[in-house]
Formats: sequence, C-alpha cells, structure tokens
Amino acid sequence: MPDLKYEPVTHDHEKFLQRARRRKRFEDAYERLEGEYAVIRELVAARIRAGLTQESVATRMGTTKSAVSRLESAGRHSPSVSTLRKYARAVGCELEIRLREMEALHEPEANTSACETAEDYKA
Repeated sequence: MPDLKYEPVTHDHEKFLQRARRRKRFEDAYERLEGEYAVIRELVAARIRAGLTQESVATRMGTTKSAVSRLESAGRHSPSVSTLRKYARAVGCELEIRLREMEALHEPEANTSACETAEDYKA
C-alpha cells in the first residue's frame, strides 16, 4: 500500500461567509442552521488538530469514511449523543454538552435561570 501524505484542509470561514451572503435567502438559512454549523466546525477542527483523516477517524469509530463525512457536513440528519461521543473519543477529545442562557430571554429582575441553577445538580 503506498504511503499517502495528507495535507491539512484549510477553510477560511469568514471568506466563505462573505461570498455566501451575496446569495438570496442565505442569511435566513444560515441562521436556522447556525447550531449545526457550529457542531460541524468543532468536529472538523478537532479532527484536524488530531492530525487525522476522515478514514482514520472512521476506523477508530468502527464505521465508514462516508459516515464520518456525513457527520462533518450539514444534512438532514442530526447525530446522536452516542455518535458524537464516539467521534470525540476517536479524535482524542471528550464530549461536553452545555446549555447557555440566551441573553435575549434573560429577565433582568430574575436572580437565577435554569442554566445557573443546574450547577447545583452536578454529580
């Protein structure tokens, strides 16, 4: 088998957004998918930091390269927490899921929020 060398994939997200925002309806669609895009950026960044290819991540997860590719792209399917945990382990990370208080919904007169009080229930 030939010794393959992989160059890291570079992506200038800001440049991408500048070009994409010129298209009609992009802004609305992007905002609807913002959470998914944030997850995808985290996945790809972790894989690149680990110096791994999609194929090597797939091998570590016990799945296929195409399944990893689907995880790293916005699609019709949201990955399960179990799948995200497997991906995280494969790239040498730990999965952390947090709920953050939304500034727009925060009531100034309230002294706590569900997000703040959840700290009381840490195991």
